[in-house]
Amino acid sequence: MTQLDLDLCYLTATEAIARFKARTLSPVELTSALIARSQALNPTLNVLTELKTEAALAAARVAEGRYSKAKSARPRPLEGVPVAIKDFHSVKDERTTYGSKAYADFKPAHSAPTVARLLDAGAILLSRTTTPELAHGGITKSPLWGVSRNPWNPQYTCGGSSGGSGAAVAAGMTTIADGTDGGGSIRIPAALNGIFGYKPPFGRNPVDLDHPLETLLHYGPMTRSVADAALMQNVMSGQHVMDICSLRESCVLPEKFAAIRGLKIAVSMDLGYVEVADDVQKNTREAIAVLKRLGAKVEEVDLGWNETVLDAWQTWWEGLFAGLCGDLLPRWRHHLTPLVEQLLESGLRHSGVQLYKTNLVRGWMYQTLGPILEKYDALVCPTLAVSCLDAEHDDMAKDFRINGKKVPADVGWAMTYPFNLMGWCPVASVPTGFGATGMPTGMQIVGRTFDDPMVFRIASAFEAARPWRGARPAI
Repeated sequence: MTQLDLDLCYLTATEAIARFKARTLSPVELTSALIARSQALNPTLNVLTELKTEAALAAARVAEGRYSKAKSARPRPLEGVPVAIKDFHSVKDERTTYGSKAYADFKPAHSAPTVARLLDAGAILLSRTTTPELAHGGITKSPLWGVSRNPWNPQYTCGGSSGGSGAAVAAGMTTIADGTDGGGSIRIPAALNGIFGYKPPFGRNPVDLDHPLETLLHYGPMTRSVADAALMQNVMSGQHVMDICSLRESCVLPEKFAAIRGLKIAVSMDLGYVEVADDVQKNTREAIAVLKRLGAKVEEVDLGWNETVLDAWQTWWEGLFAGLCGDLLPRWRHHLTPLVEQLLESGLRHSGVQLYKTNLVRGWMYQTLGPILEKYDALVCPTLAVSCLDAEHDDMAKDFRINGKKVPADVGWAMTYPFNLMGWCPVASVPTGFGATGMPTGMQIVGRTFDDPMVFRIASAFEAARPWRGARPAI
């Protein structure tokens, strides 16, 4: 691949659209470069379940025509921009496996609302990205598709459950991608792959018909820039006739955001109970120093949370999982990953009382978070407690440790899931540099309920001061 083609692969969507409009780049050229890049890298990374070469090129030719001067063919907001769609998201009449042998040949009768909106806005369906089986965890590996790897170093995981999407964006295999986030599944791979990821507040983006009213689960963008995420959000968000929880009030994010001088930002390094590796702490403190140099007043706060938070999230996650997929056990038990089987078995044992009590924990959590966000414009904290995990990390290991302290191997290294319990708070993950292993690290920006613009404002200012796009994986 030439340097010119590689540079095309790392264009942002906003840059590509500007060049399409100026007629200095064709959607066909961009799509062709991304197809070549995907074909070259996927044998090593294994982050795509399908590359839609012919259909994508055909769509690119249509998009090329829309950038003509003919008023009848006016381009749509994402016209000609290639997108990778997570293989957990329904796409009508397209094979969607959820990473499971139980759905190896499944073709949904509908598309997830956010997916339909991206495609209706002119985005080109370029590829489908890997997810752990049934999107159950933070490491992307499945019985159907195998182990997915990180483009910065294939020894390590690309995260999950939107791991394939995160890796594809970081590796220049797509321009933009989508993800779902039920415990950090957008923000975990965003941090591990060095890209931007956004979990919108619950209700801002409609959820799929398959899991209605699910407050833990959020559909959102995964991009190389804050501006691209805003572009995607403006397409994906808004009330949807099939989602009773989707908000009628719109939130249109601007192309540019104000400076952050004078803002008050709270910081918690450990959320009150998480063991955080030294290299992650170092990068987070350096990121905080950037916010201070930009004129924000940053103060440490005590959330007062403890392991009860993890217990509440796990209880709800297991119940959610069993409600959606528990019927698979009689037929597919011996084809499921051990962790999936364990999660389903645990969820089926939960009572309605146990599940309701998780709401009491959520209320207790907000008793401290709410007043903090009333006093401060946002809260920042690390995205993850570690900078990397092995690609074949054992999420059922009995002796996983951080700083010598034993923590749960499945999610004990994540700092994302508490904000799924606080699902009405928007949260972004921004890259903060590289850890001791040479792998990317991330910082979360947590906003007040439904205050998407503030999260984007802080993220945009940080990106301008500490741009991350200059670094590319040497793969």
